[in-house]
Amino acid sequence: MAKRKAEMKAAVTAPSIDIGIDAKDREKVAQALSRLLADTFGLYLKTHNFHWNVEGPMFNTLHLMFMEQYTELWNALDEIAERIRSLGYPAPGSFKAFAKLGSIDDAEGAPEAMEMVRQLVKGHEAVTRTARAAFAPAEKAGDESTADLLTQRLQVHEKTAWMLRSLLK
Repeated sequence: MAKRKAEMKAAVTAPSIDIGIDAKDREKVAQALSRLLADTFGLYLKTHNFHWNVEGPMFNTLHLMFMEQYTELWNALDEIAERIRSLGYPAPGSFKAFAKLGSIDDAEGAPEAMEMVRQLVKGHEAVTRTARAAFAPAEKAGDESTADLLTQRLQVHEKTAWMLRSLLK
């Protein structure tokens, strides 16, 4: 009977992960990526909100620009979450978890168009800082896959912040 219970327990236990990164390092990388996922989701939500609510003389330009940006962010969410899963950890996926992990402030109401742009610049800069902070645990772990993902995210957020900043001049 005890042998049977042990066999059943072994059958439902997740398989060990042997990808050349020890468990403690994988956990630290997954935690850093979870913060990036939360910030990315917060910025996605803010950008989509602004897409819906932008008004004024630049409506069409900003409406389309915000749509491109939230679509890119939406796709990035899956990449980040799947990297967390491939490291053997659950990806956070609730508003409560994202609120605890993230640094992106919610937008109050529907600000005027240029205030939306200012807030999105700050949001992209915040996500850039979060991604940059995730490099240390990834590099310590020798996790090139995560480092590559982080490099891609940095390129997107730095370029998007620059483009948005250019609208404010």
